[in-house]
Formats: sequence, structure tokens, C-alpha cells
Amino acid sequence: MDRPNVVVIFADQIKATASHLYGNPFCETPSLARLAEEGVLFRHAFTPHPLCVPARVSLWTGQWPHSTGARRNETWMPAEANHAFRLWHDEGYRCGLIGKNHCFDRAEDLALFDVWCEMGHTGLPTDGAARGMEWVRPIERIHAAHATRRNMPEVSPHFSYAITDHPLEDYGSSVIAAQTEAFFERFGGDPFALWVSLPDPHAPYEALRAYAERFGSEVIQLAPWREDEFRGAEVPERNRIMYEILGMEDDPEADIQGVLSAYYGMVQLLDDAVGRILGALDRLGLRENTIVVFTADHGDFAGEHGMMGKGGVFYDCLTRIPMIVSWPGHVPQGAVDESMVNLVDVAPTLMQLQGYEVPPSMHGQPLPTVTDAAPRDATFSEYGAGGPPFTMADLRTLPGPWGRRTIMQSLRWREAEGRRKMARTARWKYVHDPMGDKDELYDLENDPWELHNVVEEPAHAEVLAEMQLHLADWSIQTEDAQPVPLPEASYYQLDR
Repeated sequence: MDRPNVVVIFADQIKATASHLYGNPFCETPSLARLAEEGVLFRHAFTPHPLCVPARVSLWTGQWPHSTGARRNETWMPAEANHAFRLWHDEGYRCGLIGKNHCFDRAEDLALFDVWCEMGHTGLPTDGAARGMEWVRPIERIHAAHATRRNMPEVSPHFSYAITDHPLEDYGSSVIAAQTEAFFERFGGDPFALWVSLPDPHAPYEALRAYAERFGSEVIQLAPWREDEFRGAEVPERNRIMYEILGMEDDPEADIQGVLSAYYGMVQLLDDAVGRILGALDRLGLRENTIVVFTADHGDFAGEHGMMGKGGVFYDCLTRIPMIVSWPGHVPQGAVDESMVNLVDVAPTLMQLQGYEVPPSMHGQPLPTVTDAAPRDATFSEYGAGGPPFTMADLRTLPGPWGRRTIMQSLRWREAEGRRKMARTARWKYVHDPMGDKDELYDLENDPWELHNVVEEPAHAEVLAEMQLHLADWSIQTEDAQPVPLPEASYYQLDR
């Protein structure tokens, strides 16, 4: 058999628990369920960095952000990085991107892609240009269907949303699905590696009415809020700052339900797109020789902790992501893996499944269950680039009311501040701030919503020490972006 094709379907800002596959009680994702039935669902998958660009660079390099240097949204794929598309291009694969980029900007990397059909949160780039194939929908109609996203209504200082009636065939993930179908029809006879990068359900939170209306107030179940969660002495300043900016405590419940209906409507549109992509692979006889991965860059508060959006904190709603790997006949079907895995493991897994040697520069490991790799009991995430802290005093210099405007005013400062790191096991989460802000420890068995930081409780001293050791070992083992060349073996023969 020829080495298999690859399709990585990548969502933007979808938390794992947005799907019933990860315990959501009201949002069914039947297409993802089908993919899981045809492959392996990873119950505990995490992002290496809960921010778009660092996570995307880590996906394709298999490296942690502290090694790639991509630690902010302004630090895209580094020059000469040894990423997966270089290997696939060199091996003769037709490489393609359909959807959101936010990763590659250097000419030498863009040249690796035979097909480049970019679409972001507000639709196509200004000129709508594509390379390698034309858009399957008229460019002017795609532009028109995204007009609301380019001019969102004001709802609250903390969030905005819209429910609209744009034509489905010209809109968002639906266009990307149609473009992907056309890619398979045109190029399916040659080996291909395709990144299908869906911008949903990232803000702007806009959903077509037919999707949003599935999530009325009688359907959506809000995550539990702790009334005094961000007033206690045990809460780090960085977490309190995020709540001061994004907290929805004073917003009308109808608006909170409205923005969540838009978010989950976007999730269902995304799920329909996945179904169309899988259907096209089946219809064209490509499924048997195509590895399909579904995952995401990071999550969204989506109502948890009383917020919408994201920020530099490590709650599971931001760091835990969906991950499914499917290749019928070659990896188990209908399996659930409980190991602690990470986005950095995706590229090494694809390399091994395709029969290539995993580049030594990759820190990620092939995933268990889909390969013969052993399970692991901890994974990690990080945030920041070593910049100065953004404090509550700094926040108070900005005009109120605080909210989305404040997010943008402070964005680059907050994205660069500090070097915070997270260690996560099946039961425990530990977050360390080397700049001196309060650390966090959560008992996820007894506190699954992460409402109580128990880092200072003496009863957990032994667990805390164990989690600190996990973090120290990881930091040491992955500190170099490239392996340091060692002397030839003969130099170690001391009896010569």
C-alpha cells in the first residue's frame, strides 16, 4: 500500500466539553461521534499553549513553545523550522491549506503548499485570492455572507454575538467543507497532506439562525459559578484580572444564553462540516488510505468561570481540547484512550503511522493506542514570553467599563507577560508562576470545575511536590529546540 494521505481537521477555540463525546449534556456532535467510532478518542488531550499561533506552530513542529520561540500571536513559524509540511513536500505529497492559517508567513514555507485557500474569522482575505484551485463559491457571495462578522453589533462590554440568516452555502465552515470536497475530487489521485482549518467557534460569535435556535434557554446548561470565586485570597492576580475584564456577573441572563447559543450553533456547523469531509472521502474511495485527525488549538471559557473568550490562564475550558485519530483498518476503532496527551504529539504520530522516521527535533511522542507507544501520566502547557506582569494596578489605568475593548488594549502585554507553566495528570492540575504570582493546584476528582485552589492546603503537600517534579522534569527534558550534536561514538572509547 502507498503511504497514507493525511487530513488534519482543526477547529479554533473549541473546548473538549463543547461536545457530548466529552460529557456535554446538550450539544450532540454526531459527525465527531462517527469519527470516534472509526478511530481513537483521546479523553485527556491538551494544548501546549492556549493561544492560537503558539499552539499551531507546536502542532506542526512537534515542539513546545519555549523551544520554537513562538510564544505570542506575533511570533509565527520560525525560519527553517523542521515542520511536518517540509517533510511531506519533500516526499512528494500535494500539500494544502483550506481555512484559517495563523501559522505560516515566510515565503519559503508558503511555497511548500500546492493549494492555499485561506479563510479567517471574517471571511476571505480582501482580494479573496486562492492558489492551486479556485474557490467553489463566488468570492463576492462569500464576502457578503460574512458582512455581519466584520461589523458585529454591540451587546455587552464583555461579549458580542449575532444570530443571522446568511446563505449557508456561502458561509464559514460550510464553504471550507465544500472546498475540501472539491480538493478531494480534483487531487485525490495523488498523495496529499491537507490542513482543513475551521475558524469556528472562535469569536466573532455569529451563528446562522437554524443552528443557534437549537440552543434555547431551555437547552443550554450553564456551568456552575462560584459567587465569590475571584474574591478569595487564594486566587492568583492574573485570574482576577481576567474576570475583571471578561466577567459576565452583571450581564442579563438572556444575553449570556444568547452568546452561548451562538457558540454552540457554531460548534454544530463545524460538526456538519466534518461530516461532509468524511462523506467525501468515502464517496471517492479515499477513506481507506487516509489518516484523519480532528483536534483544536485551544478552548474557550464559553460560560465557565462566568466568562466568554480566552486569556492567559489554565482552566481546562481553555487547555483541554478534543482529539480523535482515525484510520480504519490500521488503528483501533471505537477506542477511548485515557493517557495524558498533547497537541505536540500529533505530528510525530502521523510520521510514525506513515512509516517515516520521527525527526529528532520533535519533543512530542507518538500517541498511545494508535501506535505502540506507552501511555503517559502527565502533560503540560505554558503561557508567556518572559515579559513584565500586567497587574491590577495596570488594569486600573485603562478606561472603563472594562471588557472586549480592554482585552485589545492590553492584548500584547498580557500575551507576553511571564513564563507560567502547567502540569496536568488525570486527577491533578498544577500551575506555577516563576514571577511570584500565586500558584494553583486543583483536585479535579472532587472539584471538576476548578473553583477551589488548594495549593496552600497542608493535606496536599505531597501531591504538590509530585506535580512540581513533573514540571521540573519536563522543563529540563525539553529545554533545547534542537538536539545538541554529540561526539562520535569512538570518542567515548577511553581505552584507545
